[in-house]
Amino acid sequence: MDAAQNLAAQALPVAVIGAGPVGLAAAAHLLERGLEPIIFEAGTTAGAAIEQWRHIRLFSPWRFNLDAAAVRLLESAGWEAPRPTALPYGGELVDNYLAPLAALPAIASRLQTGARVTAVTRAGLDKTHTRNRDTTPFTVRAEHADGETRDHTVAAVIDASGTWSRRNPLGTSGLPAIGEDTAADRISAPLPDVTGRDRAAFAGRRVLVVGAGHSAANTLTGLADLAKDEPDTRILWAVRGASAAKVYGGGDADGLPARGQLGGRVRRLVEAGKIELHTGFGISSLKALDSHVTVEAADGRTLDADVVVPCTGFRPDLDILRELRLELDPAVEAPRELGPLIDPEFHSCGTVPPHGAKLLAHPDKDFYIVGMKSYGRAPTFLLATGYEQVRSVVAALAGDREAADTVQLELPETGVCSTDAGTSCDVPAVSAAAQPDAGCCASPEPVLVGFPTGLSHGRSGSN
Repeated sequence: MDAAQNLAAQALPVAVIGAGPVGLAAAAHLLERGLEPIIFEAGTTAGAAIEQWRHIRLFSPWRFNLDAAAVRLLESAGWEAPRPTALPYGGELVDNYLAPLAALPAIASRLQTGARVTAVTRAGLDKTHTRNRDTTPFTVRAEHADGETRDHTVAAVIDASGTWSRRNPLGTSGLPAIGEDTAADRISAPLPDVTGRDRAAFAGRRVLVVGAGHSAANTLTGLADLAKDEPDTRILWAVRGASAAKVYGGGDADGLPARGQLGGRVRRLVEAGKIELHTGFGISSLKALDSHVTVEAADGRTLDADVVVPCTGFRPDLDILRELRLELDPAVEAPRELGPLIDPEFHSCGTVPPHGAKLLAHPDKDFYIVGMKSYGRAPTFLLATGYEQVRSVVAALAGDREAADTVQLELPETGVCSTDAGTSCDVPAVSAAAQPDAGCCASPEPVLVGFPTGLSHGRSGSN
């Protein structure tokens, strides 16, 4: 019995965890293949994670951010695609693509929002049981918006839940700094809208930005804009490395002008004293006081701040998969065969080869991790990569092995990125102020914003 016959015989849906771009793309491909999706989204709407950074412009244009099956579904309902060369903001990705897609009856009737998946297992089997494992359905346990916890029996699982909910800690060695948990009230979200929605939390305050990637650079420039109107705003910046040179990039000589503009602006703000840079600042502890938080480095230096912005990247939530048999790369926590292909020590966005179901498979048959979560701790993910992943995975679930194994991926040749970007290779990009020409008249090739890494395709130094 092939995969499609097996799934059909079970007469069960395929669970899709997460209603972001890759999760909804998976659902669209499942529908095209005649398979039944059930979509679990922890947030109140599709694209809930992107809503948190809707003020950020992506550095890949619309044509790299749309899935083919999703577009076919949308166009059948009269949807008009945005200009393919424009660089969308996160909010535009939600408003003009994800929200209309989620509102289509074919998707809306299968989408459960406010449904947080807490565990995935084989029905009646923990991970130690082998007999009949491959033909046993999965159980997906979810906490629903009505307060009830329910188990759902499904034929297969596609985990596209992303990594937004699990930021990396501020401390060194991969561990939270001592006192980080108790100082939580002084730590902001990773990509705050400092000049808009979150302005009141930052105006006139001492703000410590931690990290040396895209998120840090954008937050720093945003704070500098805020400080023009709120001169009492003090901007502190802590990086683990000995210098911030990789953030500054190549300036006017940079091969990617927008990247040089952003890095050059940060450098000029530091040189002008608008940003107070502290290098070699590996955080060891945080002490929450009534009026502020004291942040201490491993070498004993301290900084006092009213609010700390963590721009330290993300990691996957693997707790919900504890009862499944997984094979993960020991370094980046991606599927084992994918790990070496995306390791940020050696690869950037544009150097990751096409890959699909074969490389994403785990010992538990018909379970796949896709999207940003499939990259584990590696931040070199592009939406275009995720779309090709789910096309291949769904083909495999449908029994079309030829289509599943034929993977093709058009990635921009200039696909360089900062490996501690904080989100992925798609975001964030420079602010509108730093990129005045972005938008409908942008180059047909994506303006990929990243920072030199010290290696031909990878990471050097730390944040």
